[in-house]
Amino acid sequence: MAKLTHINARGEAAMVDVSDKAETSRTARAEGFVTMLPSTLALVRDGTAKKGDVLATARIAGIMAAKRCHELIPLCHPLLISKAAVDFELSDAPCGIAVTAEVKLVGQTGVEMEALTAVSVACLTLYDMLKAAEKSMVIGPIRLLEKSGGKSGSYSSALRDRGAV
Repeated sequence: MAKLTHINARGEAAMVDVSDKAETSRTARAEGFVTMLPSTLALVRDGTAKKGDVLATARIAGIMAAKRCHELIPLCHPLLISKAAVDFELSDAPCGIAVTAEVKLVGQTGVEMEALTAVSVACLTLYDMLKAAEKSMVIGPIRLLEKSGGKSGSYSSALRDRGAV
């Protein structure tokens, strides 16, 4: 079993000390999905949602969330992010919006939580922007797609999905 890094010798929650870690280029990508009715998706496609530009608002919310992850997740380090991007793909089958986020930096700790937070908040913002049209939307799954850099090396969900990890 892997050692839990956010637990100190007394079994208490603690922020990981990264001061001795080398600075490396680190990247993480995450994805999520918001399932909705075709009529709700049409509002996004047509740009006719009551609250305005749904995708632009969700994109900004996701980027802001990545930058403020340390304020939301108690043991995350504040990071000097060099890139945070959120993208969307509208889907008819299954009906909904796929959300992806990519976060990059050169630093001493990874950006997986920042990418996952960006996707989560973008999905929540999609829900908020569209809830007047549909309250039955479903958010998820949300997962890490890949990460690179750091001592633990690279991870790809594609390898996991194929049973290679």
